Amino acid sequence: MSVDTVSLTGWGRTAPTTAVRFRPRGYEEAAAVVRGRGPRGVIARGLGRSPGDAAQNAGGSVLDLSGLARIGGVDAAAGVVRCDAGVSLERLLRVLLPLGWLPPVLPGTGRVTVGGAIGSDLPGLDHRRAGSFARHVSALELLTADGEVRTVLPGTALFDATAGGLGLTGVVLGATLRLRRVSTGLMAVSTERAGDLDDLLARFTAGGDRLPYASAWVDLTARGRATGRGILTRGEHATPDMRPAHAGRTRLFPRSGAAPGRSPFPGLPPLPGGLLGPAAAALCNEVRYRSSPRARTGELRPVPAFFHASDSLPDVRPLHGRGGLVRYRFTVGYGQEETLHRVVRRIAARRSPAVRAVLQRFGAADPGLLSFAAPGWSLELDLPAALPGLGRFLDGVDEEVAAAGGRVCLAQDSRMRPETAAAMYPRLAEFRELRARLDPAGAFRSDLSRRLGL
Repeated sequence: MSVDTVSLTGWGRTAPTTAVRFRPRGYEEAAAVVRGRGPRGVIARGLGRSPGDAAQNAGGSVLDLSGLARIGGVDAAAGVVRCDAGVSLERLLRVLLPLGWLPPVLPGTGRVTVGGAIGSDLPGLDHRRAGSFARHVSALELLTADGEVRTVLPGTALFDATAGGLGLTGVVLGATLRLRRVSTGLMAVSTERAGDLDDLLARFTAGGDRLPYASAWVDLTARGRATGRGILTRGEHATPDMRPAHAGRTRLFPRSGAAPGRSPFPGLPPLPGGLLGPAAAALCNEVRYRSSPRARTGELRPVPAFFHASDSLPDVRPLHGRGGLVRYRFTVGYGQEETLHRVVRRIAARRSPAVRAVLQRFGAADPGLLSFAAPGWSLELDLPAALPGLGRFLDGVDEEVAAAGGRVCLAQDSRMRPETAAAMYPRLAEFRELRARLDPAGAFRSDLSRRLGL
């Protein structure tokens, strides 16, 4: 096992803190770290894709599980796979897709570990049908505060606290996942432009769930009658009769990375480094909106290109400046669309340089005590952390979301106040009580857990 002292941040590169990082090669080495933890405790970490501070532990220990990445046998008859927590969803997809299977839930990036997907209870593009990731876990192996490894099953209090529990109930070492059967490696995709937010919401609901996967890019720089305009993308798994004659030569997986200098924003030339200002962001969004088709159906894309398109683009974080980026994701229930309208108008009026904003619909709430997804609308956006007054602005948005009965995503948070989290998550007291009973010495801690009093 390797050990070093490092400065760590989340993917957003805000608020770095220093911790001792352990990289175990097996379960016993991981258990030894938990048993020998110091007074500041330990937290698990995967690929570091959480934008906030959920996988940091200032002055304590961080258990890097990226080396625990074994994929067990795939039971094709039962449609299940057993894998270690450090396996990335990208790698799992590469292994499973040629066998005719998919991971149960695919978020917007494949560069997330299975353990991270469980600890965050990640929702995918078809949450209305499939729910979040942990709903498809039939068993998990959890390293608890006493240094023992337990098999935890759905329907138990410990499972519900671990799903979306941000690593604070223990270290997920492995899981058994129920898979999704597919007949091809292609998606049939439809794309349409919406002129404003009302138009976008109407298009989302008009098709029902005939096409199960849906998300929209929203132009948060547009104002006036165009406020909230966007591009809706929906998809379904292509059947064999949809495959073109040349499908056998179609590349299932796009090459990782991108050519040097390629712009992360389609239709624009390479952008200079440094903080992306309002004018440049507005130009990016204008070009993206105008270059998208008004309506297109039946486009065939490889599965990875549909779900993880951003993974093949250059790193956009340098465009947000040296201070890093704040990813802000919230959800409000159906019937609270006016709150969504007000938040979008506030962001547009502030001329915030937001080039990434994703709108989704959620279905039934998941069983995790701190799971984020709940029936309603979810908006996720990235903003430069160095924007003047950003903290105060988002505090105000927090209050509006909380007043509407909504919540901010804890797994992506880097700045919320503890009283706000308590107001948004009604089962937080239940989560704290279970943690106090199972881990009275506070073995599992993180910068996020201290900041929010979890």
